[in-house]
Amino acid sequence: MTAPLRAPDPILVNVALGARSYDIVIGRGTLSSLGHRIAALRPGAKAAIVTDSNVARYHLAAATAALELCGIGAAVVTVPAGEGSKSFAVLEQVCEALIEKRIERGDLVIALGGGVVGDLAGFAAAAVRRGLDYVQVPTTLLAQVDSSVGGKTAIDSKHGKNLIGAFHQPILVVADTALLDSLPLREFRAGYAEVAKYGLIGNVAFFSRLEDDWRDVFAGGAAREQAIATSCRAKAATVSRDERETGERALLNLGHTFGHALEAAAGFSDRLLHGEAISIGMVLAFEFSAKRGLLLAATAEKVARHLAAVGLPTHLSAVAGIVTGADQLMDLIAQDKKVRRGRLTFILARGIGKAFVAPDVDAAEVRAFLAEKLAER
Repeated sequence: MTAPLRAPDPILVNVALGARSYDIVIGRGTLSSLGHRIAALRPGAKAAIVTDSNVARYHLAAATAALELCGIGAAVVTVPAGEGSKSFAVLEQVCEALIEKRIERGDLVIALGGGVVGDLAGFAAAAVRRGLDYVQVPTTLLAQVDSSVGGKTAIDSKHGKNLIGAFHQPILVVADTALLDSLPLREFRAGYAEVAKYGLIGNVAFFSRLEDDWRDVFAGGAAREQAIATSCRAKAATVSRDERETGERALLNLGHTFGHALEAAAGFSDRLLHGEAISIGMVLAFEFSAKRGLLLAATAEKVARHLAAVGLPTHLSAVAGIVTGADQLMDLIAQDKKVRRGRLTFILARGIGKAFVAPDVDAAEVRAFLAEKLAER
């Protein structure tokens, strides 16, 4: 008699932060274990699920069922889908809803969604009753490999992205890779930019593997789970060493100084998704590094070639009609969180897998570079 097939055991990645350490649980079908894991961590706690209108349609019933199986009552707070929900107005609605639903200090918030929901719900959890525990259940590739891990929570300001927020670590991350099956291809591609980022920052072997296996990552299965796990291990290790981004953690922002400026120019809208902006931003970071003589132009071309192969934008021509000129981008870059006393800090590279923090970059040099790239389109 043949033994019944069962799903492989999930991959566990620990974020080592002493008494605030937590696990990232990665694998197909892990959402079904949500109630058991929460009951083990916080016996007797109630929960409030914060989600958006799109995610609720696909995954809310399964999440609620997993909680009910373990006797965990769950209120639901649903916000509109999209970056526009990372605002003061929606944050207020979420905070008031958590209070109205009597979510107490011993209870917890569950962020069921992509990066927008994770950032918004995490920030609300940090603020309500001066701090509630929360669990991340990321439903996009970008959230599974990046925004759900590390405790950065935020909303956007009219001046820029993620400028209002707090560091507030979750107590658990449940990354069910099966949830990505319902993700539109454009969203999956956008998340893949953050996967490639980990290779570009400090793991040339991982980047090379992605060049060969990216189709398998998109197709699902073991290659996808391994890519997500490798990305999470890289982020977990960095966060463990530099939780509040006083040094090394800034490397995780490769491409983000350029990318966030592009997102702001697009009005934080679907005209340019976060991962699409980061793809362009990473190519710009490598091209700027080449212009400074830090690496060969062929290396920057190799990065652009791979990102283009998966269908991501790699050139400022992709944002024609959004970006009006170098001065506009420089004004937006000046609001970046890595600016120190008015001086620009960029993440540059000496090669693939050799990123470094470059403080005190001359703004005039950056402006001239952007003007040159804009002229190329």
